[in-house]
Amino acid sequence: MKKPSSKIREEIARLQDQLKQAETREAERIGRIALKAGIGEIAVDETQLQNAFEEVAATCTAVLILSSGNGMGDGVVSLANRH
Repeated sequence: MKKPSSKIREEIARLQDQLKQAETREAERIGRIALKAGIGEIAVDETQLQNAFEEVAATCTAVLILSSGNGMGDGVVSLANRH
């Protein structure tokens, strides 16, 4: 049975609200971590900071893939000693 357009709009609005809430939680989490790491005290251009975060994200993604690639890893990896 097809949904009427009004129900679809309601569902889209609900999903958009859920997305906004999830993005807010994620931003707050990343922000807390960044502040603990001292990022807030660094005078750096926002573009440079975004590029650095993208590099960190790529590194974390690669490490997670490697850690779980053989089916034995749980996807939780310490990056503390990686340089």
